[in-house]
Parts: sequence; C-alpha cells; structure tokens
Amino acid sequence: MYVCICKGVTDNAIREQVAAGARSLADVSRATGCSTQCGKCACFAESLVSEAVTKGVQVHRAA
Repeated sequence: MYVCICKGVTDNAIREQVAAGARSLADVSRATGCSTQCGKCACFAESLVSEAVTKGVQVHRAA
C-alpha cells in the first residue's frame, strides 16, 4: 500500500529500508524521500518504521 503518495513510497519499501539497516524515519526519508514533501504521511510512516524495527521485518515480494 502507498504510504507516501508524493514520492510513491510503499509500506514494503519502508520495511525494505529497515531490513537494510534504517532505524528511524529520518533514515527512511533519506533513502526514499518519504515525508519530505507535504509531510502528511510522516506519522504513519514513523509508526511503520517503529513496528518494523521492534517486531523484525517481514517484506512481502510480488511473485
């Protein structure tokens, strides 16, 4: 699902960044641009990052 419409960032893209070592929204934003334009996605994106860091990452890839 799209989290950041402005930059086209999905929940899986955020999880992939956490799997690659991102530990904060700032880390994810630097890599993807998420929340750097209008900022409306920042709260939800931050919750996804926190959840992925806390629970471990599950990345779903399309077949």
